[in-house]
Amino acid sequence: MWCASVPHRTVLSVTGADAFKFLNGIISSSIANAPSRAPFYTTFIHAQARGRVIAEAFVHPHPTDPTGFLIEHDTRESEAPTLAALLKRYVLRSKVKVTPVADEWDVWAAWNDAPVPISRRWRWARSGCIEPVFSNASPWTSTQPSRLLDIRGGGLGTRILVRKNDTRDPEASDHDVVDSWQYTLHRVLNGVAEGISEIIPMHAFPMESNLDIMGAVDFRKGCYVGQELTVRTYHMGTLRKRIFPIQIHKASNVAGAATPPVGSDIRLSVPASLENEIEEGTRKPKPRPSGKLLTAIPWNGAFAGLALLRLEHLDAVERGELDLSMSTETGSSWSVRHHWPKWFPKRGVDEVLSDDD
Repeated sequence: MWCASVPHRTVLSVTGADAFKFLNGIISSSIANAPSRAPFYTTFIHAQARGRVIAEAFVHPHPTDPTGFLIEHDTRESEAPTLAALLKRYVLRSKVKVTPVADEWDVWAAWNDAPVPISRRWRWARSGCIEPVFSNASPWTSTQPSRLLDIRGGGLGTRILVRKNDTRDPEASDHDVVDSWQYTLHRVLNGVAEGISEIIPMHAFPMESNLDIMGAVDFRKGCYVGQELTVRTYHMGTLRKRIFPIQIHKASNVAGAATPPVGSDIRLSVPASLENEIEEGTRKPKPRPSGKLLTAIPWNGAFAGLALLRLEHLDAVERGELDLSMSTETGSSWSVRHHWPKWFPKRGVDEVLSDDD
């Protein structure tokens, strides 16, 4: 078992008599009110950016304020307003105080190879959106305070808020403390996107980023900021892309161990083994974009990564009729292979009917 500090995460405190009502009106998840006050995962959506994501976040009950919350989110800057600035903009006359508390808390994760410790089924919509249906009313709840079960994907373990300079955390006694990049690699191999480099603010859509599968969107919740476009996609749209874990291998003409540039287009091409079957004189299909690289981490002599891929192309890739690859203007090239994590929902397996079936 392992534990590591989670990079690029910070904490906001939301307190006050109206904290529950205030937060419930600007996030995509439903909040359990007192007395349960269970932790959960959620997303903040920008209504003026056609329903795109501003931030994804874990929300914990405040440990000392019975009406308050602690929000763990990405601390890095992007073209979107900071989450603290966004929340303060929405306060208006609400009896709410938004306070950065990064100087009080660190964010850690503890995990092993065990599967998700809860039972869940899947609800599919005609649009391609997918919801987890949990057997437990509070599936994120841990048995210890300032912790939650990270059930976004398989084997992610526990998410922990640790007081600054607190060396007494019980997780460290039976876990090996490892570097932050090892947690990031574990998360990426499990196909779980996180933070502004993978769920890009003002560009990423919730369902394309798998936030529906990861339990961050309640499609039956009433009014909240960004709700109209999100629910419209669920009932009337067609989901065309999703984030997948990928393996990236250097082509033989790539010198050294250059990392593939994040943001590179992932293109479709005809496999070399099939090129001979193209009739002479027939114009070869021009490689066309099928996705975009979001992150890449050295792993086992290659790279593990996450990519946003077009779903319509994956069947042909899996049949061996098309290949995925990346290249740069300098001539570097990489082959790309996607895979479906074991925890990803499969149609017909643990499936429940959607409301629109």
